[in-house]
Amino acid sequence: MFGITNYASFIVAVLVFLAIPGPGLLGVLAATGKGGLRAGFAATLGVMTGDWVHMLLAGIGVAALLQANPAIFKAIQYLGAAYLIYIGVSLLRVKPDALQEAGDASATGRHFRRVFLITLMNPKAIVFYMAFFPLFIDPANHYGALTLLAMALTVSALTILFCFSFVIAVNALAGKLKRNPLISRIAHRAAGIFLIGFGIKLTTN
Repeated sequence: MFGITNYASFIVAVLVFLAIPGPGLLGVLAATGKGGLRAGFAATLGVMTGDWVHMLLAGIGVAALLQANPAIFKAIQYLGAAYLIYIGVSLLRVKPDALQEAGDASATGRHFRRVFLITLMNPKAIVFYMAFFPLFIDPANHYGALTLLAMALTVSALTILFCFSFVIAVNALAGKLKRNPLISRIAHRAAGIFLIGFGIKLTTN
């Protein structure tokens, strides 16, 4: 199919990758808990947009450039780590009366930009796509850019399916959490700690 070998296996692999907790998924979780469905959907679009940038960069070989210049790669790595830690600290410092955020356009835009930057500043994603895509490209029957486009569209469709389902489930749970301020605060603190942990881990690998 469009030069993609083992398309069913490709779909399964992408779903497994999406289900692994990472900065992007935690960003979607935090956005949904704070702003509801609209914020969660905006955060999902942020993940998708960031992934498209990574897939484009991987497609033109920027990952190889980053690997060939460790100083550049390390600078991007530290920048991404610093932003993750900043978001994590912000969640730790959130006030109880700010846990429920109005679902206006400006708030929705902030969630989109925040998760987009979280996804974009994860240099490992570029390397992941650079290593992942070739595994499923048939070298004898591929269609060049069309094959990469088909793979990217598949990743985006699965991201929407998975993350939107995740957002709906989290929003349903958040409705109960909002009636219990203590649990809500604990959930935000936990998300903040996880994001800080990811940021620290990013600098040590």
